[in-house]
Order: sequence, then structure tokens, then C-alpha cells
Amino acid sequence: MKVAVIFNKRKKNEGEGVINVFGSQNQETYNPATVERVAAALEQGGHNVRIIDGNIHVIEQLQEFMPRVVQGDQPGMVFNMAYGIQGVSRYTHIPSLLEMLGIPYVGSSPAGHGIALDKVTTKVMIQAAGLPTAPYWVFHNADQIQGDLPFPVITKPKMEAVSLGIQVIHDMNSLRTAISGLIDQFKQPVLVEQFIPGREFAVGVLGNQNPDIFPIVEIDLEGDPFGIQSLEDKLRKPKNKICPAQIDDKLANELRRLTLETFKVLGIFDFCRVDFRMDQDGNLYILELNSMASLGLTGTYVCAAKTAGYTYESLINRMLDVAVERYFGKEFEDVTSDHEHPVETPKKDPLRIRLRSYLRSNIDTMEDYLSKMVDINSFIENVEGVNTLGRWVSSQLSGSGFDRQVFSMSEFGNILYFTNHAGETNDVLIVGNLDNPVDYEDYIPFSEERGRIYGTGVARGKGGVAVLLGALKALRYTRALKRVKIGLLFITDDSKGGVASRKIMHELSSKSNYVLGLSGSGLGGDIVTASLGSTCFNVEINRKLGRTSSQYFSDEHDPILYCAQKITQLKKLNSVEQGVYVTLTGLETRSNADLPAYHAALSFVLHFQNPEQSKKLDGQVMRIFAPKMQDAIRVHITKGAQRKPFLQNDKTVQFYDQIAKIAKVVEVRVVQEETGIASLLANVSPGVAAVDGMGPRTGGYGSRDKYVVRDSMIDRSVLLAYLIYKIGRNFA
Repeated sequence: MKVAVIFNKRKKNEGEGVINVFGSQNQETYNPATVERVAAALEQGGHNVRIIDGNIHVIEQLQEFMPRVVQGDQPGMVFNMAYGIQGVSRYTHIPSLLEMLGIPYVGSSPAGHGIALDKVTTKVMIQAAGLPTAPYWVFHNADQIQGDLPFPVITKPKMEAVSLGIQVIHDMNSLRTAISGLIDQFKQPVLVEQFIPGREFAVGVLGNQNPDIFPIVEIDLEGDPFGIQSLEDKLRKPKNKICPAQIDDKLANELRRLTLETFKVLGIFDFCRVDFRMDQDGNLYILELNSMASLGLTGTYVCAAKTAGYTYESLINRMLDVAVERYFGKEFEDVTSDHEHPVETPKKDPLRIRLRSYLRSNIDTMEDYLSKMVDINSFIENVEGVNTLGRWVSSQLSGSGFDRQVFSMSEFGNILYFTNHAGETNDVLIVGNLDNPVDYEDYIPFSEERGRIYGTGVARGKGGVAVLLGALKALRYTRALKRVKIGLLFITDDSKGGVASRKIMHELSSKSNYVLGLSGSGLGGDIVTASLGSTCFNVEINRKLGRTSSQYFSDEHDPILYCAQKITQLKKLNSVEQGVYVTLTGLETRSNADLPAYHAALSFVLHFQNPEQSKKLDGQVMRIFAPKMQDAIRVHITKGAQRKPFLQNDKTVQFYDQIAKIAKVVEVRVVQEETGIASLLANVSPGVAAVDGMGPRTGGYGSRDKYVVRDSMIDRSVLLAYLIYKIGRNFA
């Protein structure tokens, strides 16, 4: 199952992650190490996990990651760890958003969180249900205090948690000062409760219809009946926890009863923790319910769960399971859960889980790879830049057991071939390109915005290389790399249709069982099994100079009109049935202030399905632009880069079927595509099983703002790594 862990990153600047700074700011955040621990536990449970910052961009990130149930996909879940960024009832913000989006999640509803976070509403509902709680007062300012209060009392901001602002007060002057200070700091009313000297207990709940009540925890106040657990205690020196608490069965049963009643009265889902004080006469008082009980290792909830027999991993996965059961029923939970509740030792993690865990935790490294590659200007005519990129790629592979062979090129950068074996044949040949067609003037530097990575070369070449490096390092980490005979080919003339690498690719692919191309996959997760070929044409049209000035104004001497007529004829070549398309790529004219244009340059690309069509279309183009004796203009036509079509065969179709099965296992969306965009695998030997599009998901293709989806580098690396592994085992 796909599980998004949502939390709130600690903000470096005020207002980060929101549109405007408004309302009280959250001072409660999860330690990133705890978030990572939760994500790792879910991955050990076999889930596809993504960590997402619960900020202004959370909807976009969820759209990228979550499955589309309306299209028949298995539902995904959110494991909510977000406390909110700012404003009132911040615990409710992410659950409310998820309700609107139709995404199920772990934890209470917005109503449950809103009630539990509001300490005054909690007291009112508990008291109305006849449950015991200490006497209390609510103050909006210090001037409201009237009469004598039964000191000592304890102060709490109305809508804060984790002991923020709590103080034990013993006299009226101190109380007035405390209330004024808390209202000024938190901008909200203050709850004042009669303080209960005695012992303190915490009871955890997990489940819904018949929830588990965890072993009772007593907070060790070291014999001080006036002791409390302050925020500083929780952060710096947590008080010891006695679990199970050393109490008799009668008291334990009463604590469990009150916990369950509070859970039901406040309408909480899935899990929580209820806190109690007990006075010296044995009377119990409900302090509060925490609807987002801390999952930190030093917290009482985790402590109690471990006493109950859970490991940290089984606890987190059980929390997910109870939410799945609440939404979809027990049958669905049984199907999706592959671990036993609660204490059975989980089986050894399968490779796919370890691959995903490694790659998710190394997404920043892959992004750094991409940034470094974009910084290297590998425009095809910049041979030194292309070779510099080749040397950088070589340095990344040098420690992974790959030997390098260099094919020196004078006109282009050097073609590089790597293998991790000494044999003649490869289990799999993986092909990427180091060059790009973007010249110096149009170069775009690396940038990352809202989960999209921009920069020259990210969409077709460099993004795929970053995915490959991530996959290979993950396989090496899991000790699965040496089990597969891998060949890596990096060509340097893809922008010119592979004119120099054609023979090399043909020969190496003929000695490989499977071939994979690293081009970007498109936003749909396309796996390319066939693509059109293409031929670029450039046509120059110049007006002939004559003796009379009247010719300057006649239609037959007008290069622009000539181009318009020829464009109309070219467009007639388009045929959906035959897979023939004409794409106009440029039109340039020259003239002066007083006379019509004397020069025009037209460029276009012909796309075709097979080589026979290419020959026929070449002839048709030449006839369209064939000079005539009476023409008043000169025409010069040249052919530019030519790409062969990438042809589908039976082995390719069977190969895609295997990839689709693997993609389902690793929960990566793929779709078979026969594209009009030329493939770098056009020169693969006929009859070899080959697919392209193993790079990251890309958008904006055909525009200047091409990009890759950042998080897709994880999915595509997992897919590539697991596919390589399965190829080595002949898909067993």
C-alpha cells in the first residue's frame, strides 16, 4: 500500500510553508528522526512510503504520489503526524484537507482532534458524561479572577499540548502574573484547574470497536506529590516511566474503564493517550486526552506498547492496520497486511522493501547528482563539457565494480561503456545519453520548486542517469549488484540521431538479453515500446535579383508566400493511419525597410513509423521543393539529423508484461506507450527485447520549461533496481 507520512518540518523562516502569517504559531513539531523511524517501520511492513511536508504544497505532493482509486487502483493512506503550522485547532488542518480530497488517514477526525486539543471543551464533555475531572476556571484576562481559588492550581493555555505553558501556582499574585503572561504569549484563554497532588498515570489506546488498552504507565515523580512533567522534562530529561504501573487490579480496571469512556465520549479514532492524576485518597481525575500521542521512543505511548509486546515496527504497522480496518473493513486489512499482531517477529525484509527504504532515505543524494550534472554544460557541440560529464559519471561508477571502455570520438564526446563482469554477453544493457541539444544561450540552471526539478538536460538525459546511479547504489547496498551481468552504455550523439554510436549500440545490444533506455517517462509513467523515426529538413529560399523593380512586389518573388504554399503541401503529408506527422520547427525571414523579404529559412521534422516510409517521404519532400524553370527564387534544401524508428517486436511486448508485473509489486504506475518522440534506442539490434522511458517522470516536454518530478526519482529507481535484479534471476 502507498502510505504518505505527513509531518511539519521545522521552519527556518516565519511564514515558510503558508501564504500569510496569521494566528498563533505552532511550537510543536516532530523530531525528523522519529518521522524517519515511522517511515522505515512502515517500509518494513511492506508499504511504499513517502514523507511529505504538511505545508501549502501538500495537495500537489499527494496528487503526485497517491493512487487513483477511481481508476481501479488500490487505495493509499496517510499516516498523519502533522501538528499544523499556525492558527486555531491546528491538529484539524491536515485531517480536514484529507477529508476534502478523499484520502483515508490514520488518526482522529477533524472533530475529534478539535475537541481533544481544546482543553476547555474536553473538560465540559467529560464532566457532562459524569466522568471525574478536577474543578476548573477559564480566564480571558487576569482581571476576571474573583474571590479565593483553592490553591494550588495549575495553568494551561486553552489549545496547546505537550505541557506548553503549564505552571503550578500557589498564590493569587503569581496566578495573575501567569495568566497575563500566557495570554500575551499564546493569544488564547487560559484554563486554570485545581491542582491534584498525588500520582500521575497515562493509558494508551489502540483500535476502534474493541480497542486494545495498553499496560498502564505511571510517571515517576520520585515521591513528590506536587511534581509534574514539564515541557523541559519531556525535551531534555524525560521522567522515568514505570510500566506496568505497580497498582492493584481494582485501580487498574478503573483506569482502563475511564480511559475507554473518555475515548468514546470525545469521538476519537485509532489511537490516543489519556492522562490521569490520583489524589492521596485514591480518587482519579481525568486531565486530558492526547489525540496525537507522541511516537518518540521516550514517550509513554511507545513505552506502554513495548510492554504490551509490540516492537516499534509492529506498533506503527498495527496503527496503520486499525485505520485501514476502520475505512475498508477487516477483510481488506487481512489482505494488505503481511505481518501478525502484535508480537511475532517479522520475516526478513524482502529486497524490494530494502531497496525502497534505501532510495527514499537517499533522495537528497540523487537530487545532488542531478544538480551536479546540470551544472556541467554538455551541449553536443561542447565536446569538453560532454567529456567532463562522462568523467563525472565514471567517478560515480568507479567504486561499484564497473570497468570502463572508452570509444574516442573527434566530432562528439567520447562514448563510454561499462561492465561489471568479464563475459561477452550482458543480462541487461542500460543506455543513457550525455549530450543535449540546448546551446549556451538557452541553458537553464538547476532549480527545484514545488516538487519539480528544472534544468537543462533533466528530462531526457541527466534525470535518467540520476535514476540509474540511485538504482545501482541501492543494489550494491543490498548486495544484489554482482548477481546480474550489467552493461552500461552512455552515448554522446543522441542530439544528432546516434550517427556515431549507431554501430556500437547495434553490436552491444545484439549481445544483451534485454535493453533499457533511460529517457524520461512522461507524467503518466510511460514505458516506451515503440517510437517514430524522424528526419530534420532545413530549406533556404532566396529571391532572385532581376533588372526591373516591379518584381520586388510580385507574388512570384515573395519567399514568405513561397513558404506558406509549401507548408500547406507539407501538412498534406500528415496521416494518422500511417503514423506520418510533419512538425514545423522554425521560420525566419529577412527584409529591409522599403522592400519585401528577400530571404526565408524554413525548418521542419518528418516523423514516420518505418524505414520504407522514410524513403518515400524523402522523395515527396524533394518533389515539393523541386525547382522549376520559371521560378523567381532559388531553393536549397538539406537534411539534418535523422533518427531511425524504434520498432516493437514480440520480445519487447513480453518484456513490457514482465515490467508491468514488477511495477505492480513495487507500486509504481506504468503504462505502455508507443510515442511520437524519437527514442535513443532506435539503433538497438532488431529482435532484441528493449524498452525506453526508465528515467524519472517528466513534464513540459517540447517547451523551455521541461522538468522532472522530484519524488518520481525514488519510484523509477526502485523499479529499475528491482527489474535489474529480476532480470538476473530470469524473472524467477
